[in-house]
Amino acid sequence: MNLAIIPARGGSKRIPRKNIKNFNGKPMISWSIELAIESKIFDNIVVSTDDEEVKKIARSFDSDKIIIDDRPEILATSSTSTDDLIKYVPSIIREGSVLWTHVTSPFIDSDIYSQAIKFYFDNLNGNDSLMSVTEIQKFIWNDAGPINYDTQKEKWPRTQTLKPLYEINSGIFLADIEIYKNQQNRIGKRPFFFKLDAKTALDIDWEDDFYLAESLWERQLG
Repeated sequence: MNLAIIPARGGSKRIPRKNIKNFNGKPMISWSIELAIESKIFDNIVVSTDDEEVKKIARSFDSDKIIIDDRPEILATSSTSTDDLIKYVPSIIREGSVLWTHVTSPFIDSDIYSQAIKFYFDNLNGNDSLMSVTEIQKFIWNDAGPINYDTQKEKWPRTQTLKPLYEINSGIFLADIEIYKNQQNRIGKRPFFFKLDAKTALDIDWEDDFYLAESLWERQLG
């Protein structure tokens, strides 16, 4: 059994009412649900929310695959940790593989969901889960200096020769529900890095991200 979970609480400090904000003609939550349905790979799509308007939008879809989880208020505050929400998931999903995705990743489409699920089942080999990442090959420093190259060997190497680092872009987390139960995590100990380019992985976290995403979307249609 394959399931998608879309967390969509009502509150948001950085972008007020983010999950129902109009994005190119539809509330953002509508795009996420629609794409999950279009992928035709999920037995159920769980929309976990405390927000009545999000619930109303989810109910507007003519699909028996959608399950609305009335998330407890204590798990829908700005101080709720992702860890606490992860621990909650096994109480609403009892079996199967779970793809956790976010409303804020509008460029992750149904084809990418399908590719991720197919790879998960066909090619994991020694890995036990999958998460989407964006590869970074840039000059990355911390307070102690560069962390992905050695200035003793070469002060300014070509960026394409730098050892890649990987940003978790929060577009897709895919694991069996047993990992949620036993490890209290949405990935296992050996996740496969499912690479997405920067545009596809764009996560709308701030107002500027929203305007950038709208502009890219319009150009894509263009």
